[in-house]
Amino acid sequence: MSGLRAAWVSPVEGELAAKGERPAYWLRGEFELTAAPVSATLRVSAQGLYQAFLNGNRVGDQELTPGSTQYRQRIQVQTYDVTGQILAGANALAVLLADGWFRGAADIMRSDKQFGEHVSLIAELVVVDGSGKQTVFGTDDTFKFAPSHILGADLFLGQVEDRRLFDASVSQAGFDDSGWSAPAAIEVAADLVEPIAPPVRRIETLAPKSITKLPNGSFVVDFGQNINGWCHLENLGSAGNQITLTHAEWLDQNTGNISTANLNVQFPFMPHPIKDHQVDVVISAGIEGDAFEPQFTTHGFQFVRVEGFEGELTKGDISAVVVHTDLKKIGTFESSDERLTWLHNAADWSFRGNACDVPTDCPHRERAGWSGDWQLFAETAAYLYDIDGFSRKWLADAVLDQGADGRIANVTPITPSAGFDSPMGKMNGSSGWGDVIVQAPIVAWREYGKTEALAECFDAMVRWVGFAENAAASARHESKTGPQEPHEQFIWDTGFHWGEWLEPGVAGDPMAYAMQNNQGEVATAYFYRSSRDLAQVAEVLGKTVQAASYQALANKIRDAWQFEYLDEVGLLKTQSQAAHSRALAFGLVPGESAQAVADNLAALISANGNRLATGFLSTPFLLPVLAEHGHAQLAYQVLFQDQEPSWMNMRLKGATTIWERWNGVDESGEAHDSLNHYSKGAVVSFLHHYVAGLKPTSPGYQTFEVKPVLGGGLSHAKTTLDSPHGLISVGWHLDGSEVIVEVLAPDNTSGTIVMPDGRVVAVLGGTETSARCRI
Repeated sequence: MSGLRAAWVSPVEGELAAKGERPAYWLRGEFELTAAPVSATLRVSAQGLYQAFLNGNRVGDQELTPGSTQYRQRIQVQTYDVTGQILAGANALAVLLADGWFRGAADIMRSDKQFGEHVSLIAELVVVDGSGKQTVFGTDDTFKFAPSHILGADLFLGQVEDRRLFDASVSQAGFDDSGWSAPAAIEVAADLVEPIAPPVRRIETLAPKSITKLPNGSFVVDFGQNINGWCHLENLGSAGNQITLTHAEWLDQNTGNISTANLNVQFPFMPHPIKDHQVDVVISAGIEGDAFEPQFTTHGFQFVRVEGFEGELTKGDISAVVVHTDLKKIGTFESSDERLTWLHNAADWSFRGNACDVPTDCPHRERAGWSGDWQLFAETAAYLYDIDGFSRKWLADAVLDQGADGRIANVTPITPSAGFDSPMGKMNGSSGWGDVIVQAPIVAWREYGKTEALAECFDAMVRWVGFAENAAASARHESKTGPQEPHEQFIWDTGFHWGEWLEPGVAGDPMAYAMQNNQGEVATAYFYRSSRDLAQVAEVLGKTVQAASYQALANKIRDAWQFEYLDEVGLLKTQSQAAHSRALAFGLVPGESAQAVADNLAALISANGNRLATGFLSTPFLLPVLAEHGHAQLAYQVLFQDQEPSWMNMRLKGATTIWERWNGVDESGEAHDSLNHYSKGAVVSFLHHYVAGLKPTSPGYQTFEVKPVLGGGLSHAKTTLDSPHGLISVGWHLDGSEVIVEVLAPDNTSGTIVMPDGRVVAVLGGTETSARCRI
C-alpha cells in the first residue's frame, strides 16, 4: 500500500475521441517554499502513462511509467529523490498524462478502454526543511489541466505531436494557466504498490545502417537490427511541415519500400484485417535544434519509412532508441563459429525486444504477456539477465488474473476482452501456458537460489494443478467410447489447449487444429511435470505433507500417461519429434525404454533430412535430449541445418531476431506474422548448458557441473555467468588431439568437470582449474 495523502485527479473530457486520437494532457500545480529543502521526495502514479517535470526539468529517466499491471487491482507508484530540483520560492510540478496500457489499444484485437474510460493522476511531494519539518504538496483541487502538444498517443498505434504547441514554460513557476480547467477528483479502488522490477529506460541508440530514397521522395531507413523502441528525429524543417514515420520489420523485396502486411491481424470472422499502424507524426515548429522523440508509444521495427522530410535525410538526422526494462546482463556465450554468435545475439535481441515491462510475445502485432512464451523462455532469460524482479512482477499479476476454478490466463495482465467471461474465455487454462505459474517461480529458485516467487505463487500453483486434476477426473475426450478405465482419471484430454503450436508439417489453420484434435498427450505431460515440480516446491517451502501428496499424484499421472501413450514395448504411439522430446525431457519414459525412444527420435529427425519438426512447446527440449542420449552429433546437425525449418534458415534470410514461425519469411521473400518472437530462441540454453557445458547442480549455482559436448566442427566455446555467488567462467578449446577445459569458480562454490573421456576433475571455489584429455 502506498499511504499517499494526495488525491487522484482526472482531466474532465467531453465526448471521448477514438483510440490514437486522444491527446496527452498537462496537469500542473505550484507551491511555495521559504527555503531550499534538505530533502524532497516525489511519488507519482497514474491510470495511464505519465512523465513528470519539476521547474522545467524532467524527473528521473524512467519510461512508460507507472508500468503495466492488473490495473483493476494494483498500480505501481514510483518514488524519486528530487531534492536537487526544488527551489526556495515558487516551484511548479507539471505532468504529462497519456492513455498507455490503461486506456489505449490493447491485445491483438486492439480493444481499448479495457481498464477505464478516463486517465487519472496522483502525485505527492514530501519536502523536509532544515529543522526537520515535513511539508506535503500533491494533486488536489488547485491543480489544473489542458490538452498538450501531443495530439494523439497510443502504445500500439503511435504518437502525433505538433511541436508548434509545445511550451517548455508549462513546468515552470509563473506560467499562466488561467485558461486551463480544474480536473475532477476521483476514487481509485486499486492498491498502489512499490515496484519490484527494474524500470523501463532508454537503453541505447542505434545509428542507421543505410538510408534509401524511394522514387516518391520518401526515405527508408535500415537500422540493421530489429528492436523495440522509437526514433529520434532532428531537422524537422519549416514551421508546419509534417513528417510521418512508419515502422516495419521487413522490406518489400520488389520495391525496397517497407512491408507491414505480416503485422496485420486477420481472423475468419473479420471482414477486414486489423492493420498494425506503428505510425508517428510530427508537425514542425520551425525552430532550429528542435527534435521529435515520441515517448508514449513503442514500436517493433528494423526499418522506418520517413515521409515529408525536407531535403536529404542523413544518418545524423535520425537514430533508433532501444527501449526496454533495464535488466542486468549476467550471461554470455562465444564460440569459434560465427553462426552460433548470430543465434545467441538474435535470441538475446528477441528477449530485449519483448522485455518492455512485461514479457511479451512480440513488440508490435500483439505485444501481450502470453503465459506460454514465458513458461518456456524464462529459464533462458534467467541465464542471460537477472530477471527475478521482472518475472515476479509479472507473476504477481498472473496470480491476480487466475480464474476462480484455478485456470491461469493465456495473457497477463488479462483484459476484459480476453478474460474468462469474454467470447475467448474458454481458451484460457491451456496446458503449457498455464504451467508458467509453476515453471517461472521454480526457474528463479534453480537459477538464483531465491524462494520469494515460490512462496508468492504457491497457492496459485496448488489451484492450477487442482484445476488440471479436476479436468482430468471429471471428463474425457469426446472421441472415447466404452467404459472409462481407471487410469483415465489422470488423463487430461478435455478443454482447449494450444498444443504444439505451429508444428511444422501440420496443414491448415493452427487454431482449427488445436481445437479439433485430442491434445491429451501434451496436456497430461504438463500435468505430470507441474505436479512433480509442485511437490519439489512444497518440499523447499517446508510443506512436507503436501510435497508427499503431490509426488504421489505425479506418480499416478506418469503411470497413466505411460499406459495411454506408450505401446507394449515402451515406445511412443505418437510418432512426432515433439512428443518424443517432451516425454524424454519430462522423464515420462521408463528408464529401460528411454534409449530406444531417443533412438526413435533420432530416426525421425534423420528421415526428415536432419531437420527439426517441433513447434512452440518442444523446441527447447530437442537438442538437449539428443545430447543426453548419445546423439550429440545429430544435435549439432540440426543446430546448423540451414534448410527450412531451422534457425540458420532465418539467418540466411536476413533475420536479426527469432521469428514466430519457422517460415517467417517464405521463399519469395514475403514476411509472415511476427519476426521478433523469443520462444524458439530458447535453444540458446543448449549453447550454455551443453556446448559450453555449464549446469547448476544446486540452486543458484552454489555447486555446478561442467560437461561440454564437443562437436559441430567447433574449436572452442566459452560461457560466463554472473551467478549469485560471483562470476563463473567456463571455456574449452582444442589443442591438436586434446581438449583443454578451463573453469573459474567464485568463492563459496564448488563444482566438477566431466571430461569427454569420463574423467571427473574437482573444482574448488575461488580458484582457476584447468584439465585436458585426448579426444
